[in-house]
Amino acid sequence: DISWITPKDLSTFNGRFITRGERNITEIGLNSCSTRLLPLNSVLFSSRAPIGYVAIAAKEMCTNQGFKSVIPNSDTDYMFLYYLLKFNKGNIENMGSGTTFKEVSGNTMKSIKVYIPVDIEEQRKIASILSALDDKIELNNRINENLESQAQAIFKSWFGADIENLNPSNCKSLGELVTSVDNRGKTPPLSNEKTEYPIIDVRALSGSGRIINFSNCTKYVEEETYNNWFRNGHPKDYDILISTVGSLAEMKIYLGNIGCIAQNVVGFRSKGLSPIYLYQYLNYIRKELVSYNIGSVQPSIKVTHIIKHPIFIPENDKIEKFDMLIKDYTLKIYNNCCENKRLVELRDTLLPKLMN
Repeated sequence: DISWITPKDLSTFNGRFITRGERNITEIGLNSCSTRLLPLNSVLFSSRAPIGYVAIAAKEMCTNQGFKSVIPNSDTDYMFLYYLLKFNKGNIENMGSGTTFKEVSGNTMKSIKVYIPVDIEEQRKIASILSALDDKIELNNRINENLESQAQAIFKSWFGADIENLNPSNCKSLGELVTSVDNRGKTPPLSNEKTEYPIIDVRALSGSGRIINFSNCTKYVEEETYNNWFRNGHPKDYDILISTVGSLAEMKIYLGNIGCIAQNVVGFRSKGLSPIYLYQYLNYIRKELVSYNIGSVQPSIKVTHIIKHPIFIPENDKIEKFDMLIKDYTLKIYNNCCENKRLVELRDTLLPKLMN
């Protein structure tokens, strides 16, 4: 029952306070290795693969060796320390060394010079400005999680029994209901700088929620490549994007942005059937889609296989009612995501000003 945190746990973590990771350890496990129990409000800082994930321990917990965590002294505000480490992430990363992957040693971490107000109240004032923004971001995330849970519950209540007991006369194959939007060529020539044209890969589709997290995009193309490379065009609003390699059947609704689909992602564009219903359906049967895995070394699914999967088609009026209700949820979720994007930009603009 002891939380065990790894850098992977923070790869899709968007909040400040972390309670648990994918796995826990026992008291015997704790005593059998060199890890130590970190107290409440310790600041976790990943020191390799990659350097710079930051989170605050919401309770006593342990980490693996991929962290150099910091326990604040009595004259250091833990929230200020959290933002201080976020501000210094680039400097710390530049001090990393290693051939296979960069890592920051304990001695390097200890030697890093930082500037802080001596008065802890001054630290708290600075942290409170940034915290107010993060408080709103986290509130929006909780609202979105609640809306997602409601959408899943409503879908299961309305259609779950029919899906569990499929009647072939009320079904069509996925391929009959969608056209594919994909990039089946080679990786396009990438831009050396961040542009307005991100590549949507598996990482951008991972994590909770139905809206693509464009902040997880790390590769971009130039405008000319965007216009000319992608033979099947680009995704449009309410297309459903699904990962086909690596972490299988991660899926999101494409809405309100510009982006290019990576080779390991396929887009499905609904032909008449509500895309909201179709997204919720595919999300409901995700385990079945993952079961189409044919990869031995690396997990992968073929579009030609999954488009044969049967999809239950309810009466039109029931789909229309569901679409109207859950489309409203989807737009609320999207608007909260857009507000969070603006708040993150404001917070990241204020961070260096306040820390300087």
